[in-house]
Order: sequence, then structure tokens, then C-alpha cells
Amino acid sequence: MLFSFSRCIVCPALPISLSPCRATQAPRSADLLPPRASAATHHAVERPSPLARLPPRSSASTAVGEDRVLQMSSTVPKSSNIFWHDCPVGKTDRQKLLKQKGCVVWITGLSGSGKSTLACTLGRELHTRGKLAYVLDGDNLRHGLNKDLGFAAEDRAENIRRVGEVAKLFADAGLLCIASFISPYRRDRESCRALLSDGSFIEVFLNMSLELCEARDPKGLYKLARAGKIKGKPYLSRKIPYLIMFLVRELPFP
Repeated sequence: MLFSFSRCIVCPALPISLSPCRATQAPRSADLLPPRASAATHHAVERPSPLARLPPRSSASTAVGEDRVLQMSSTVPKSSNIFWHDCPVGKTDRQKLLKQKGCVVWITGLSGSGKSTLACTLGRELHTRGKLAYVLDGDNLRHGLNKDLGFAAEDRAENIRRVGEVAKLFADAGLLCIASFISPYRRDRESCRALLSDGSFIEVFLNMSLELCEARDPKGLYKLARAGKIKGKPYLSRKIPYLIMFLVRELPFP
């Protein structure tokens, strides 16, 4: 079995420890051999490669090749060297197929205000009308996609950022995405709105009083907050809400 030497550019995902090499020190071909290589194979490695008879590449072509490899590398941290790939089937094609326009209905409000109930009711009504919709529920996503996040300010921000990106993909696929999240920070909701620049982001604020939410307390969170076991966060509503829903009396889930 013959071996030949080639030049390559390595882009490791993790750091690699390297030993210093003097300019006069020749590389050891045995280091490139697979385990348990025979002596005959060792001598074969030391034979000059047929590529050695080719004229050396110019420095310009070498630099271009290295730049191309670095541009195609996806192992750089923070995804700095990535490129968007367009597909022939676009958002308009999917919307024509489904006969509907994809959008995001973002339902926000205090815990216990009825966001999940409203989201599921809306999803069922759209389904009965032949519309393809999907509900993204805050607690449900924390069982999977966001299970590594807590409830600190930075975790809440990352939670909503991820949901916003998922909702954007659903809307791009032509679905009616219904997102049900407390999302207490106004800046996080505005960041999600900015992802859909075509006006397909509809924010719904369930304006229910804190007293009524605490009286309902379906998850027992207000009781834990009163006992000092969990910390609550102030809810920041929109200065100019797009849609406000008031609950005059509690309605049973149909």
C-alpha cells in the first residue's frame, strides 16, 4: 500500500496541542503511518510522490485556496462563517399550496390569565375552518427545546429569542403560528416582532387583573411567590397595544 503526501488546511473544532519544530528538523513519516505499519510500508512512504514532479503552486493560488476553505468552514465559534442557502420553493409557493398566509399570533399576559386556553381554542377553531395552525406553549417548549433554561432575566430573554426564531420559521412555512408565553419584557417581544418585517406578527395582550390571576392560580405559582419560594418579575405591556382582550368573567373551557 503506497502513501503520498499532500497539503491540507485543518479547521479543528477543539484546540490541538502541537510540539515546536525547528526549521532544520525533517518531518518523520512514521508519525503519519496507521498503527502497526510494517517496515515495507514505512519505506514506501518515504518514496517521492508523483505530485512532486508537478510545478509548485504559486503563492497567489495557494492563498485563494486557503481563503475558500476558511469561507466554507462551519466550525468557527458563534457561527461567524455561514452562508444563507436559498431553495427554489419559497414562502409564496407554500402559502399558495396551503391557501393561507403564514403569520404569528403572539399571546402574552400574566400567569393564569388564560393564554394557553385562548391559544388552544383559537387553534381548534382554525382547524375546523380548514386552516393549518400550530400552538407553541411556553411550558411545553420548556420540556424540550428550552429545558436548559431557567427563569433568570437572561434565561427568559434566551427563551423568547428561541421561540421567536421558531415562530418565524413556522410563519415562513405558511402556518398560522400561535405562541402563548408570559414574555414579560417588552424588548423581547419587540425583537420577535422585528423578525417578521412584513407585518405578520400580531400581539395579543390578555389584560387580566393581578387579583383575578392570583385567585385562579392554576399552577400554584402565586402561592409560591407569596411564600417567597420563587421571585416574580414585573410585566411590561406595550405602550400602544395592537389587541387587548379583557376577561369579564371566567369561562369554562368548551
